[in-house]
Amino acid sequence: MTETSRLTRRTAAVALAGLVAAPAWAKPNGASKNDTFSEDEIVTAVAGFFGTTARAAAEAVERIFRDHGRPTAYVAGEEVAGAIGVGLRYGDGTLFLKSGPRRKVFWQGPSIGFDTGGNASKVFTLAYNLRDPDLIFRRYPGVEGSAYFVGGIGVNYLRADDITLAPMRAGVGFRAGANVGYLAFSRKRRVVPL
Repeated sequence: MTETSRLTRRTAAVALAGLVAAPAWAKPNGASKNDTFSEDEIVTAVAGFFGTTARAAAEAVERIFRDHGRPTAYVAGEEVAGAIGVGLRYGDGTLFLKSGPRRKVFWQGPSIGFDTGGNASKVFTLAYNLRDPDLIFRRYPGVEGSAYFVGGIGVNYLRADDITLAPMRAGVGFRAGANVGYLAFSRKRRVVPL
């Protein structure tokens, strides 16, 4: 086994190990049920958005709810990404809060790692502890190794301060490996992913 393949496996293992167990910061802090989405609401939205069966959507959503509880918001959108060691990701969608206005958002981000390929995906991101829509506009660091796949939907976690994002992706293309990077959410599309 080459040193590169050992490092790739080790990076992927670290990424997966960090995402399988729910860290203490993952639980919502004091959000009431009136300010959060129920599991049934999210399963229905995810199934409709991805065009999957409710069962496939429920499998992915159940795992996230077990780790993090009820989300305060979600983003539904699309993205494209590609990498050959260094990668870029661009997307746009709509932010929905349980009680509040919808808002158009864009995201972009670089990554670096042992990662190759490209993909176009529909993305449904659950947001935790996001009570003000303006707070989404920041950078969210994360490690991605296609953390896990449930019902054909890939999930990983990103975090900044006390806000946690759980993007669920389903799409076409192939991307293999593990990487570290961030997603920066913005009000307007940016070419440079800062």
